[in-house]
Amino acid sequence: MSPAYVVAAGWEWAQAPDAWLGRMVLEHGVAALLLVTLISTINQFPGLLGARGLTPIEPYLRQTRFWDGPSIFRWRYSDRYFLTACWVGVLISAATVAGLTAMLPAWGHMLAWTAMWVLYLSIVNVGQRWYGFLWEMLLCEVLFVCVFIGPRDQVPSTLVIAALIWLLIRVELGAGLIKMRGGKEWRDLTALDYHHETQPMPGPLSWYFHHLPKVLHRVETGANHVVQLVVPFLLLAPQPIRSYAALVMALTQAWLVLSGNFAWVNLLTICLCLSLVADSAVGLDGFRPELAAASGWVLGVQIAFAVLSLALVYHPLVNLFSAQQKMNARYNPLLLGSSYGAFGTIGKQRRELIVEGCTERGEPWREYEFYGKPGDVAHRPPVVAPYHLRLGWQLWFAALSSYFRGPWLDVLTVRLLEGEPAVTRMCRVNPFPDAPPRWIRVMEYDYRYSTRAEKRQTGAWWVRSHGHEVIPPRRLATRP
Repeated sequence: MSPAYVVAAGWEWAQAPDAWLGRMVLEHGVAALLLVTLISTINQFPGLLGARGLTPIEPYLRQTRFWDGPSIFRWRYSDRYFLTACWVGVLISAATVAGLTAMLPAWGHMLAWTAMWVLYLSIVNVGQRWYGFLWEMLLCEVLFVCVFIGPRDQVPSTLVIAALIWLLIRVELGAGLIKMRGGKEWRDLTALDYHHETQPMPGPLSWYFHHLPKVLHRVETGANHVVQLVVPFLLLAPQPIRSYAALVMALTQAWLVLSGNFAWVNLLTICLCLSLVADSAVGLDGFRPELAAASGWVLGVQIAFAVLSLALVYHPLVNLFSAQQKMNARYNPLLLGSSYGAFGTIGKQRRELIVEGCTERGEPWREYEFYGKPGDVAHRPPVVAPYHLRLGWQLWFAALSSYFRGPWLDVLTVRLLEGEPAVTRMCRVNPFPDAPPRWIRVMEYDYRYSTRAEKRQTGAWWVRSHGHEVIPPRRLATRP
């Protein structure tokens, strides 16, 4: 067998022209989600991570080392530099959504995606608790994979498709196994009796999902187990079976989009699913243009990527089949080859922290309202996703346990007492628009959805009760 024949055979094996449309969906979809993510970062940065925010970046950088979280902001940092870098990311991701990046030569395409990955990794690694969610990890890893997918006129790579399959298996199978090892509500199929009510950030349809007949909740839960525990193995099957399995997963994720607000994790997972759908499986192979084979250096880079991916398989693979499975685990500071999972247990009771202020003791307490977060019982839960309201999510965690509160909650009360604009802009309702309150306290209430009868009578989406103080009334020491 001649060396030329071996090289030609390797070239053929590494190509997957039938994945062209899936690659385009992945490229445009991921770039669009990154664009939304960067805009949300820009909007929330002053109140969360800026100099007057709840956990400023600059002190964090002084207290940690480079390899604790590699970031371009460790070489140079200022609030203005951070925002400038975010706007550069907005421009690159917008150009990618518009299709301009896909028209670049292979080296330019690779460089653009590398810039997006490095930028977002840099943000996540200085974002502290506000960027500790699984979808931040997942977006970083998908951005890294996209570095190697190639421009629109290049044949898609089998090696990249294999990496996408492994990533989607980790996402879906990891989520399925953590549920079976978690709360018994998943095993007895009662999880969705509670989930729609107690999820972090309900959407406008969540109330209706909660009030579906119990038998449908059992069907939902059982179908979830099938999709997350069985269907992922079909991704290893040949086409068109792989395409049909991926479409089933995508439909399940679309159902989750309707039932709640989970930032961009569901839409990003849908992009991963659709990237594995073959053009011919959906009858769209006629849209595929003439494609050129990857050049030698591109194939070499993709092989190096495949070797790196194999080197990162061990930890997440062991975690999948471990009795002590970790729900979301990072194994390296570059956030590659991570483990994923969600909602291993479901809370049975919803609690909410409500921040209240007053100008004088004895006057009525007035409530702050935060975007996306239940507060006013008459306010309908909004559509938020894929926009990520990080403060609202942390307030949900803080209501679960004092473990999740930390110093940031105290800083929040101080900033509200100071009337700090960077923080008050994150309030949907600021009851003290003209001057800050003299006193602040934090209450905790039990929340539940109103029944159908209560909804007809009062118009309220929620019923709350059993209020008690979490942080007693406080004021600034410098104010009389």
